[in-house]
Amino acid sequence: MADVTARIAASIGRVLVGKPEVVRVALVTLLAEGHLLVEDVPGVGKTSLAKALARSIDCSVSRVQFTPDLLPGDITGMSIYNRHSSEFEFRPGPVFANIVIADEINRASPKTQSALLECMAEDQVTVDGATYQLAAPFMVVATQNPVEMDGTFPLPEAQRDRFTARVSIGYPDPAAELAMVDEHAASDPLETLRPVTDARTVRDIVDAVKHLHIAPEVRQYCVDIVTATRTLPDLRLGASPRATLHLVRAARAQAALAGRHYVVPDDVQAVAVPVLAHRLVLTPEAQAARRSAGDIVRALVGGLPVPVPAARSGA
Repeated sequence: MADVTARIAASIGRVLVGKPEVVRVALVTLLAEGHLLVEDVPGVGKTSLAKALARSIDCSVSRVQFTPDLLPGDITGMSIYNRHSSEFEFRPGPVFANIVIADEINRASPKTQSALLECMAEDQVTVDGATYQLAAPFMVVATQNPVEMDGTFPLPEAQRDRFTARVSIGYPDPAAELAMVDEHAASDPLETLRPVTDARTVRDIVDAVKHLHIAPEVRQYCVDIVTATRTLPDLRLGASPRATLHLVRAARAQAALAGRHYVVPDDVQAVAVPVLAHRLVLTPEAQAARRSAGDIVRALVGGLPVPVPAARSGA
């Protein structure tokens, strides 16, 4: 697993220069069978990250440009009347792919955004009373601009909660930006990117990650972190039970990236901010104090006692 994921990370790194942490979170989300929300200003490589991930694992990929006039059926598909057979036929939408790039998701209305709720939670689509299973692996990589920008709609809490992790790419440092200029000047690295693995291998790795050992103490540690978010005075809304499940899955994926078959508290701490921060709703007072959800999660994790494995009998 570590060998395959290292090759995927190196492949994405050819396109997204100088952002190993962002690539790590993307791979954790993939191995955890989750969905990734990439939030940042335009032009920093949000869509390039999604495309590079899709091309590196040789899976089917579709891209949806979210606009204010986009309809739910434009994403899930719809039934169209066939004049020759006098019957309605289902035409699958772009969501029927392994990697679905939802570009600028918050430029569409909440009604259209809700078309992804069932897809992301249950890996299926229901249209006109019929249910259709989606491909495996299935991952939504959504990009969004900051809500302060013109023409954006904030994502509903139910939509944000379905994203396993959120990451912000940020501006590259001067050295990485200079390297990007040199490497991207002659040609686009995406055009020359070749798969380093395939969908079947990714499915096998995802199945293996599910069975990585996580001790009862570490499971309790995950529960304690999420439970603590519900009592913080700076938060109007804490993390949900779904967040606990995502935190455990992400910790297992992080352990796989590290080449271990068991989870340690460091794995939980490494994924806590990407998994939990976007789910939290701050109070007006916390916002006025310019506190961020990420800072709150980091302070929370730093204040909780780290579990120590129980001593075995006879040791």
